[in-house]
Amino acid sequence: MAASGTGEPHALGHTDEEQDFDADDAIPGEIGATCLYAVYDPVSGTCSMARAGHLAPVLVLPDGSGRVVDLPTGPPLGLGSLPFEAVDLDIPDGSVLALFTDGLVTSREGDFDEDLSDLQRALAQPARSLDALCDGVLASMCTQPRTDDVALLLARTKRLSEDQVADWAVPPDPAAVATIRREVVDRLAAWHLDAAAFVAELAVSELVTNAIRHGAEPIRLRLIRERSLICEVSDGSSTSPHLRRARTFDEGGRGLFMVAQLTRRWGTRYSMTGKTIWAEQQLDELIP
Repeated sequence: MAASGTGEPHALGHTDEEQDFDADDAIPGEIGATCLYAVYDPVSGTCSMARAGHLAPVLVLPDGSGRVVDLPTGPPLGLGSLPFEAVDLDIPDGSVLALFTDGLVTSREGDFDEDLSDLQRALAQPARSLDALCDGVLASMCTQPRTDDVALLLARTKRLSEDQVADWAVPPDPAAVATIRREVVDRLAAWHLDAAAFVAELAVSELVTNAIRHGAEPIRLRLIRERSLICEVSDGSSTSPHLRRARTFDEGGRGLFMVAQLTRRWGTRYSMTGKTIWAEQQLDELIP
């Protein structure tokens, strides 16, 4: 993944007057922010995307052909409470997904559609790396002064092999936690990741227990091994756990806090069928 951009961030405010929003019109003043959200699953090769008033991304396939991804448009953040429709897209391995601000395709004298076509052609040019491609696209597109900030983010898709993923169905029974923990430790040993076992076992125990107690069926655990080790626990509810500090004499409430302290990062993502809580360990800190 490579990113490049120019310009300073802007503070956003709200006006006292309500204004109607048209998806095809510009944002009326500093009252909202556009957003494009994408989650790529390297196991299935599926990317889930939604946008809030932002330009849709450009997808360049391995054969060099490119197109603008067809995404439904939602209102910018801060301009209403309409739901945002997500689209699941199967992306071939080795494709490049380009996310960008409108400053990249809006020149003072150019035409938007022409600039967008120029961007697709620039993204299809061969390059030795994503960084080089990013630099080449910016050099090609920014030959004239721009009236807005420019940002470009490129990501190349890569599916993981079957031996990099482990998946378990978890029965909604607290007694299943101990069994799942043992199977996780055994799988990490097979992956030669014994140094990651302590934190992974803690994360699995906490997240699976929370899903059994507070979530809904079906419950699944997935381990993903790449440059990091990701533990994912999915269930059928939309209730998310809250991180809190347990008081001195509390008998519980410390598990998620310890997961947050011991892992590189953690978070929640939602889907049409429930949610996934994940925690990530950085493997290059553990493997000599």
